Amino acid sequence: MKKLLMVLGIMLLGGTYTAFALSAKTTIILVAGPFEDVVSAIKQGDVNGLSRYFDNNVEINISGKSNSYSKAQAEIILKDFFSKNPVKSFELIHQGGDNSRFGIGNMGTANGPYRVSFFLQKKGGSMVLNELRFENK
Repeated sequence: MKKLLMVLGIMLLGGTYTAFALSAKTTIILVAGPFEDVVSAIKQGDVNGLSRYFDNNVEINISGKSNSYSKAQAEIILKDFFSKNPVKSFELIHQGGDNSRFGIGNMGTANGPYRVSFFLQKKGGSMVLNELRFENK
């Protein structure tokens, strides 16, 4: 009888410990920030999503043709680019930085692949997108 009570007691303690251990697990919710938003916008060819982060002037390089544009001009340039090159896929292959962030990825479009690079810089209390490059592969 003592052995039975001891086994039941151990099982009860083990079950209680397991219940507390399972309830103590924390759920981590990742909140998307500017970097993740830019990656998502590129994947979707979403100019409005990109333009939310544009700096006052944005350098855009498309197939070797580079220029610095105002926010409004940059939107027009990118709308034209994405309308002619609908995005089929985008894979982020490299990222880095702390105060400034950059990403490099491969983008598949209806008209062929591009290597995409983008640069975000901390400005005031937020991150701004100040450079985008689309290079033919």
